[in-house]
Amino acid sequence: MSRYADLVRLLLRYGRSDLVTGSGLGDVEPSTASAGAGDPATAEAFAADLERMGPTWIKLGQLLSTRHDLLPPAYTEALTRLQDDVEPFDGDVAVAIVEEELGAQLRHLFCEFDREPMAAASLGQVHRARTRSGRDVVVKVQRPGVRETVAQDMEVLTRIAAAADRHTELGRRYGTTDLLQQFRRSLTGELDYVQEARNLEAFGEMTEEYDHLFVPRPLPDYTTSRVLTMERVEGRKVTDIGELGMLSVDGEAISEELFRAYLRMILDEGVLHADPHPGNMILTEDGRLALIDLGMVASVPRRVQDAVIKLLLAISDGDGEEAARVLAEMGHPLEDHDAARFRDDVSHLVSAAVSAGGDLDVGGVMVELSRLSGAHGLRPPPEMAMIGKALLNLDRATRHLDPDFTPSQAVRANLDQLLRRGLSTSPGSLLAGAMEAKDFAAQLPRRANRLLDALGDGELTLRVDAFDEERLLRVVQHLTTRLVVGLVLSAIIVGAALTMRVKSDLTLLGYPAVSIVFFLLAAVGGLILVVSVVFTDRRDARRRTDDAGAAGGDGWPRAPVHA
Repeated sequence: MSRYADLVRLLLRYGRSDLVTGSGLGDVEPSTASAGAGDPATAEAFAADLERMGPTWIKLGQLLSTRHDLLPPAYTEALTRLQDDVEPFDGDVAVAIVEEELGAQLRHLFCEFDREPMAAASLGQVHRARTRSGRDVVVKVQRPGVRETVAQDMEVLTRIAAAADRHTELGRRYGTTDLLQQFRRSLTGELDYVQEARNLEAFGEMTEEYDHLFVPRPLPDYTTSRVLTMERVEGRKVTDIGELGMLSVDGEAISEELFRAYLRMILDEGVLHADPHPGNMILTEDGRLALIDLGMVASVPRRVQDAVIKLLLAISDGDGEEAARVLAEMGHPLEDHDAARFRDDVSHLVSAAVSAGGDLDVGGVMVELSRLSGAHGLRPPPEMAMIGKALLNLDRATRHLDPDFTPSQAVRANLDQLLRRGLSTSPGSLLAGAMEAKDFAAQLPRRANRLLDALGDGELTLRVDAFDEERLLRVVQHLTTRLVVGLVLSAIIVGAALTMRVKSDLTLLGYPAVSIVFFLLAAVGGLILVVSVVFTDRRDARRRTDDAGAAGGDGWPRAPVHA
């Protein structure tokens, strides 16, 4: 109940703020540009409230910081700076968790173990240690009880999201259940340290060919779902090194390799480190850049990879029309989507970005394109916003490493790699295509003979099932029945009114009995008609709701075209 109370307080506090009106969902349209951008003070307060509510809400805020199509700019910026630093838990508790998970006493596992954590976050904390073989490592220990807390919070969010999708325009417009499902996958991955160990291994293999990049490897024998042990990286965070310290670093080479590696990861391997901000990058003493904290990793579907390649090419060429077309194919249009206005605004944005020349910020352009999509009623795939945010963070990191580095030139320099990726075909797809071609060639003569025989005999028929005729006839029958009953009741009422002037010896309540009887029949019949209409419409509405998932969302079953 405390979780529901926290959420209710959050909704009451910000439900009428520019968080809603800035997204175009409030009753009052924003009258100024600042309203659409969001109030920075309110945005910071919103981020602080999420931080106080605990780990689930901190992670939800970090995910929402990538959804520029959903939130005003001030809120995405405030949520980007959302701190995940919390008070550490007792070192003895961490030792007990390590011993329980690894199945041995600490002295048999490590010759040194610093009970004072070097860093603490909402999901876990990190301790320095040294294995019995003399290997310097860090041990990441999951916070006790965090899984139960997250499970309770997710139960609350699931119920709220389902209710929002059913009863609110906000839920239907933004698809809160789908957004929550994406968040659940991300948070589940961060809570499973075995999965993070796999991410370290995969990213380590993908960066092996780059001389200036490094990913610490995990120790599988010292890793479980709640304990992660990896190589210790000695160095300083990129953000902690000043301009003087950068003189001894080959920032240009590191920036080029970093950008090229991430393009390959996203557009070739189909994986995305969703949080590559400079704080997760450490410059080692030998001049290499180490990538750490790979818990938040998302997969990029093949269709999104291909679309992003087309989008980057369109941005690089300054082709706003092509960029708008690619975005329209990627996204899901809502009812208020204005394709012409969206195309004009995208063309203007791309033209303005290209006119900046070497100052073109590729990540920033993709973030703004995502924001434009949401403003014009086009819901982009969530991977689109995450890729834009990742490239934006990369821009910031490379700018710190090498102020002269230009991401736009890096994209152009890697166009050949992007084009090869777009035109490449995997052995599996080639084999599948060959099998399809074999089946087509084997069955073509028989199918052609059947078609020509039917055409020659005049028996060729074409049947198109565009909709459910049975349901249409049932609706027409209901309408006809109601119309006929209404006409009959109207005739009875008119007849009763005419007979009121006819003198009769048989009266009821001082009026002719025949007229009163007819009026009563009309009243009873009208009541029965109203009740029948209400119950029939409710039953049909429930039936359409049950069939909506399989029908494509509009209640009419999709039938194939038969020839």
